[in-house]
Amino acid sequence: MRGEVIGVWSETWREIWSKLAKHPDAPGDLFCELYRELVGAFETPPDVTALADFVDQPERARAAFRKTKATVFCGEFALVEFMERAHNTVVDLGGDPLANRYFLLAEAFLNKYSLRYDLRRPFSLNPTLPGVFARLIRDLKDATARDADLHPLMVEFEDAIRDLRADRSAGRIKTCIQKQVNLLEAIGQRCPGVNANTNTLGRMCDEVGTWPHNKVKEAMKDIYKFASDYPGIRHGGNAQNRLREIEMRDLVGISVLLAGFSPYLTDLINSETIYRGT
Repeated sequence: MRGEVIGVWSETWREIWSKLAKHPDAPGDLFCELYRELVGAFETPPDVTALADFVDQPERARAAFRKTKATVFCGEFALVEFMERAHNTVVDLGGDPLANRYFLLAEAFLNKYSLRYDLRRPFSLNPTLPGVFARLIRDLKDATARDADLHPLMVEFEDAIRDLRADRSAGRIKTCIQKQVNLLEAIGQRCPGVNANTNTLGRMCDEVGTWPHNKVKEAMKDIYKFASDYPGIRHGGNAQNRLREIEMRDLVGISVLLAGFSPYLTDLINSETIYRGT
C-alpha cells in the first residue's frame, strides 16, 4: 500500500463514484461534468473534439470515467486536485445533499485504504504526518535504489530491521543504528557542497549548508556523536558515558530522528513532493 489515492484509483469506482451516482439527487449528466474535470488530471488530455463527444453523452462519459486507468494521470497531486474540484461540481449539480454524500464516501474510502490524507470540510484533502513520513521513507528507498553504491546500504539497513523480528537484543539494535548511520553518511557524501574527501557524518553536517538554525545542525551532530561514543554502535566507544543498555525505545527514537534529518543531507529527495505527493 502506497498510502496514496493513485495507488488504489481502480477501487474508487466501486467505493465512491458508482455509489454517488445512485443518490436520488444525482443528475443524469453527473459523469459528463465529472469527466470534464477528470481529464484535467491527465498527463495527456484528449483533444477538444474527442472530449466533446464524451461530455455530451452521459453513457459514454460514464463508461470513459469508469475505464480511466491510474497510468494516465500526471501524478498523485493532480488526482487529489481533481477530487477537490469534483466536490464543487457535485455541489453545483446536486446541492448539499449530494455533496455531503460525496464527502462521506470519500472519507470512508480514505479510512478503508489507510490513505495519507485527512479530509476536512467542505472538501480538502490534507496530508497527515504519518503519510508524510511514509512518503519520506519511500522516496529515500526509491532514490537509493537508483544508485549502485547506496542501494546495498539501504538493503543492509532494512535487513537489520527485519532481523529484530527474531532477536531484539541490544546487539541487534546497535547494528540497526550503525547501518542507518552508514547509509546517511553515504547519502551525505553526494550532497552538493560536501567535500569529496569528507567521510564522516559530523563533518558533512558542517558542509551541507542546508540547516535553518545552528541548533538543528548541532542536534544532528550530537546524535552522530552518540553513535560514535556509545560502546558497540560505530566504535568501541566510552563505557563511562553509557547510562543504560540500548533497548527498543532507542531503536524507534533514534531511527525516526535520523530519518527525519535526511532531507538536510541530500538533494536526492524533494520535500515539496514528500508533503503533497508527486
